[in-house]
Amino acid sequence: MRQGSTHLAEVEHRYSGENPFRTLLYLFEDQKSRVAIAFILFSIKHSPSWVIPLLTANIIDVISQHKSSTELFINIAILACVTLQNWPVNVLYVRFQSRAIREVENRLRSALVERMQQLSMGFYLRTNAGVLQTKVVRDVENIEQMVRNLSDGGFVAINGVIGAILITSLKVPMFLPFFLILGPCIALLIVKLRRKLNNRNEVFRSEIEDMSARVNEMTTLIPITRAHGLEKSALETMYESFSNVKRAGLSLDAFNANFNAMAWVTFQSANVLCLATAAFCAIKGKFGVTTGDVVLLTSFFGQLIGAVILVSSLMPQIAKGFASIRSLGEVLESPDIEANANKPAMSNVLGIVDFKDVSFTYPGSTNPAIKELTLRVRPGEMIALVGPSGSGKSTLINLAIGFLRPQSGTISFDGNDLSKFDLRTARKFISVVPQESVLFDGTVRENITYGLGDVSDRAVTDALVASNAADFVAALPEGVDTIVGERGARISGGQKQRLAIARALIRNPRILVLDEATSALDSESERAIQKALESLMANRTTFVVAHRLSTVQKADTILVLQDGNLVERGTHHELSKAGGLYQRLFEAQTFIDEVKE
Repeated sequence: MRQGSTHLAEVEHRYSGENPFRTLLYLFEDQKSRVAIAFILFSIKHSPSWVIPLLTANIIDVISQHKSSTELFINIAILACVTLQNWPVNVLYVRFQSRAIREVENRLRSALVERMQQLSMGFYLRTNAGVLQTKVVRDVENIEQMVRNLSDGGFVAINGVIGAILITSLKVPMFLPFFLILGPCIALLIVKLRRKLNNRNEVFRSEIEDMSARVNEMTTLIPITRAHGLEKSALETMYESFSNVKRAGLSLDAFNANFNAMAWVTFQSANVLCLATAAFCAIKGKFGVTTGDVVLLTSFFGQLIGAVILVSSLMPQIAKGFASIRSLGEVLESPDIEANANKPAMSNVLGIVDFKDVSFTYPGSTNPAIKELTLRVRPGEMIALVGPSGSGKSTLINLAIGFLRPQSGTISFDGNDLSKFDLRTARKFISVVPQESVLFDGTVRENITYGLGDVSDRAVTDALVASNAADFVAALPEGVDTIVGERGARISGGQKQRLAIARALIRNPRILVLDEATSALDSESERAIQKALESLMANRTTFVVAHRLSTVQKADTILVLQDGNLVERGTHHELSKAGGLYQRLFEAQTFIDEVKE
């Protein structure tokens, strides 16, 4: 499959509610030929497992019955060839098996990330990023491991059973009922015991997970625990968790000891019974059983039981893989998709933003986060959003960007209803500078030009100068080619924020969103950032979310939100004298700033 293509089949398939085994067959639908070839190659390379007992039986009969030495050498030659072929054929088997599995693995991961790019931001507001990372990495890995174990273990079991029954039916057909009756009975007994062992394993794993959670909780709360003298209480909680793990572990170990001993004794007893029966038949001349057949029958009986035991041992891995298939379905079948398909592109934006009777309520809430908001923003205007926490500021911003869609009313750019256009094309005219700058482990240049392809050195330099970042970047060891580290760990908070502004500037947006872009900075860094922001906001429609009201005093219009309602609007001068919520917020913050000084 060509890299970068849309994995529509994987995205559109029904995972939820479908039997996971059918899903697995679907995933390997276009890999059938590789799987079939892999199975044939495996059967060839694994043939010694049932050919060697046959040839060994023949050699024993040659010796015991004093047959021709030529027949002995023929059997030995065949034995050598069958053994030596395992190496090259195994390499070919792994090649076909691996290509089939890796192709499905790659397709699944590609389908997941493509779906993630289609899902609405509302989905991400409800879903932990770590959970999504687990689905892409761990869940796909679980499926890959399940298929690999199934192919290796399953092919062994299939070949063992078919080979044993086929050769036995040809060599000693009268002994076949013994295999078909006793073999399954012994295997079922061991499988039943293993099921009980799996239950004990689940109890132990649950206790381990609980202990892990308690350790994480304890380490997180250490500052509070030590500050309040609660060390003894914290330790008692941990000791109790450790005791539970110890108790469950001892129970598991004891059951393991019994299970392993019982399984071994049962398996060996069955083999002894098979050996005794075959030997008795050989001595008495029953059913045509020869001395060599005794070895053959004993070996094949062990293979039959071993095949069933092997498949039963794969059950936990299969259950884990099937659970991962269902887990992937939560993303691949999520209905919360940003509908952009077949919608026209937005080719240009001047910066006129209109909200008309816009309302939005989060799922599970009864109170609207934004209620019947009407607003017009003209090109080049600066709109500031203020209000208490939970008043609706971030919701309004997410609606403007298109991350959330209004349940009623319309949002338009230049008179074009956003719901009728491909939002991805509209966002090309928007830049966002968040409160916490998001940088990746790359160079300064790569972070600034992220997603833009080839950008001239002059454009990068101009963006750095305008964002008041040129001096500190020039002082870095390798200038714009300096690696900033994961999340920008090698530079300061103020420097990261200036790079975020440079990233916004180089895109030359028509609409700019500043989401509390200076609230986490010290006074010196804030002054540098404010200077950079003045360059960034020039001639652009700007939405500013701020807790520090001193940063929005130059806004053309200040919107004061409370409980999703627009309670005031006006300039700083108008609102600071109006006796409303804004005046109270401004006076309270002024008092706090004076106390700090």
